[in-house]
Amino acid sequence: MFKLDERLLKDTVALGDLALCRVLLMNDSRYPWLILVPRCADMSEVFQLSAAEQQQLWQETSHVGQVLKDVFQADKINIATLGNVVKQLHMHVVVRMQDDAAWPAPVWGNGAAQGYTDEALAVMRARLQAAFNGYWQAIEVSV
Repeated sequence: MFKLDERLLKDTVALGDLALCRVLLMNDSRYPWLILVPRCADMSEVFQLSAAEQQQLWQETSHVGQVLKDVFQADKINIATLGNVVKQLHMHVVVRMQDDAAWPAPVWGNGAAQGYTDEALAVMRARLQAAFNGYWQAIEVSV
């Protein structure tokens, strides 16, 4: 049975579900940053997914990356699956701008996260819902 890692629950806001993945917004207003978590039990590596699931993960990641690049006019989209802190398989899709707080370094370990205010979260959620226009099934989970 799929269960979201406690650290992901603490650090993110759930936005919706894709065919394979739960879509999470990282609660760090410095970067538009989505995390895709395959809704599969006990997965820590991409190669543990079936070939079809691997293809679905990459399709969902690519689509999310393209939409984020367009919406935020990103200079670069960083896509990564690390798992050094959170073992559960998850894919980071991070909007990067040349004037962001960490550029050109990675976002991980670079300063303290600045959580969204309730107002900013509502704006971001609405912006993303409009941009993805029904691509995911929205779910409501508060910060």
